[in-house]
Amino acid sequence: MSPSDLSAPLPLPVRSDELLSRLAIRRSASAQLLAQPGPSDAEVEQMLLLGARTPDHGKLFPWRFVVLGPQSRIELSEALAVLGETQNRTGKEIASLAKLANPPLTILVVSTPIEGHKVPVWEQQLSAGAVCMNLEHAANALGYSASWITDWYSYDPAAVALFGVEDGESIAGFIHVGSLTEPSLERPRPNLEHKVTVRP
Repeated sequence: MSPSDLSAPLPLPVRSDELLSRLAIRRSASAQLLAQPGPSDAEVEQMLLLGARTPDHGKLFPWRFVVLGPQSRIELSEALAVLGETQNRTGKEIASLAKLANPPLTILVVSTPIEGHKVPVWEQQLSAGAVCMNLEHAANALGYSASWITDWYSYDPAAVALFGVEDGESIAGFIHVGSLTEPSLERPRPNLEHKVTVRP
């Protein structure tokens, strides 16, 4: 993963009807339904490069990636199940671990804000969220489906520690990637009349 030549001008945007069409039907997949085939190592690297091209006030790169392969996710799911039992988690919460164990690939995005910087922590956290969305778009462009989710283990201190998340960091999301055997159904979308204010 080599950095871009900072002296090279970037091309100006051109209209892409294909991109507009993809954005118009973008839909998160159910993590439990994601199956093989998943991305190759080269495709994962490409996804990470594209994911990192995100708005980032201050050029702080206030996030990092953890690529979770099948073995690590099985081990984490087992450890989380034990933790969940000791915490008297509900059956539904324990069952949610299937979202972590089943998909071919999971990229954990960790928010790593710099406290005390002139760029507010909130803006740094938004950058981590933008990374998650970029990864979803990159996966879709490569022909895969993706699901950006969190769950109880994204917020529980003991669970977060199992993922190697350190003090001052937080989980922005798990990006699960794989293939669907059948299309996702559309979901309700907001009525923009209630969400948009136009001020001339």
